[in-house]
Amino acid sequence: MATAPTSVEIYDTTLRDGSQLEGISFTVEDKLRIARQLDRLGVHYIEGGWPGANPKDDEFFQRAAHELELENSTFVAFGSTRRPRGRVDEDLTLQNLVNAGTTTVCIVGKCWDYHVTEALRVELDEGVAMVRESVEYLVSQGLDVFFDAEHLFDGYKNNPEFSLRVLEAAATAGASRLVLCDTNGGSLPSQVRQTVSEIVDYFGGDVGVGVHLHDDTACGVANAIAGVEGGAVQVQGTINGYGERTGNCNLVPIIGNLSLKMGIETIPADRMVHLTSVANQIAELANFVPDPQQAYVGQSAFAHKAGLHTSAIARRPDAYEHIDPSTVGNRARFVVSEMAGKAGIEIRAREIGIELDGKASGEVIEILKRLEYEGYQFEVADASLELLLRGAAGWTQEFFELESFRVSTQHRSGSGARAWNDVAVDMETEATVKVLVGGERLVAIGEGNGPVNALHAALGEAIANRYPAFDRIALTDYKVRVLDTAAGTGAVTRVLIDMGDGERRWTTIGVSENIVEASWQALVDGIVYGLLHASN
Repeated sequence: MATAPTSVEIYDTTLRDGSQLEGISFTVEDKLRIARQLDRLGVHYIEGGWPGANPKDDEFFQRAAHELELENSTFVAFGSTRRPRGRVDEDLTLQNLVNAGTTTVCIVGKCWDYHVTEALRVELDEGVAMVRESVEYLVSQGLDVFFDAEHLFDGYKNNPEFSLRVLEAAATAGASRLVLCDTNGGSLPSQVRQTVSEIVDYFGGDVGVGVHLHDDTACGVANAIAGVEGGAVQVQGTINGYGERTGNCNLVPIIGNLSLKMGIETIPADRMVHLTSVANQIAELANFVPDPQQAYVGQSAFAHKAGLHTSAIARRPDAYEHIDPSTVGNRARFVVSEMAGKAGIEIRAREIGIELDGKASGEVIEILKRLEYEGYQFEVADASLELLLRGAAGWTQEFFELESFRVSTQHRSGSGARAWNDVAVDMETEATVKVLVGGERLVAIGEGNGPVNALHAALGEAIANRYPAFDRIALTDYKVRVLDTAAGTGAVTRVLIDMGDGERRWTTIGVSENIVEASWQALVDGIVYGLLHASN
């Protein structure tokens, strides 16, 4: 029976499969940048997409030929077998693959008899011929050919004889990899392991077997591991699991599990440290927030909240961590909350360069308990937490002191409920702030499209000329949550504000029955934090 190999090729399909996820639309520039990130990570193969499928992919392959200088990865063009009853030398898809400028191509073909007879509407012999002739032709053009066996697991379960006929045709025609695809994503690990093992044994090592898995049962990663245990030497997937429907198998934990848990070589060992930054940068290019709870690379993957855990970690860092976070470019975080003990607070304080004695740590714990009871949640607002810890150590911010602020909003489109066919609503928001800066009283007015925008503008009018760094601080996200829905419009609200200055990002928090006051609290913390670190 087949056993796990000592090394596994990582074949990334983010640029094709990943782009099929709802909400993702990569530009050509995005795709070039993602390819460079994947090369930095050291994946073996980067599938660029389907040349000839659309103008965007055409431009991408043209630019990739001149602009991509890959150091670690092989660039791959993707396509399909020839059309039913067609000629390989006249097939446009195959010609596009030949002209794509890559040394390796991957083509997909039907391995489920049901799809051949019902989707393609051809006899089974023609389905086999489509695969054999397409692989033969591409190999004759000097290309290394991978064959993606579409619907293999479903097909093998229903008619293993036909599925093996197709795989044999691809192998004898010269395909160097037979990639078994769980196209519907409905297989479970036991089925994947058994099927892969039987097919690996059937071919006896004459051709390498890979797996291409989807995540429709939330088993994508587990199925990939099972496939490798069954003898697969290549895993195809996407960074962060992006893909159609519920996604493709996620290469991030697959790389971590194979290399760090099973001792199977994947990407080069010296590239493992890039796993976190590559996952996050590709998330940014996809315009998605990185998943904080993603295994290995998430912001919360090595976050410790409970006091018992942090106390133990203070003595032995490996007590509650399954790997050293730095191995994958991540870091441990000590999340301070009402559950935190003194050890966790003191560790977090030392991380930002503050020494708290036992008395101060105890006072911080009591403050946290009171504030979190009121609705604050500092585990998601590191910047506000840092300001609180600095205050406990005796620091006071001297950038500005608020005397008062006032916000007014005028609605000029008439009274009553909004009609949904209104073209526009004329809203005007104005804020006035009175602050003290270095003993000088300053009054400023700002206008904006809402209270937060207007307050930010007014504060900028007052202090920006004193602190040039103010202009680099930008609000990047704003979230409001009602904490007591039973209180209706009188409920306490929690506001989280994300800010950045081009180099770092941070989050602050405000809580109040008045949403403008809660917003002001978070806004001021965010600006103070930005000014503080700009001056360091």
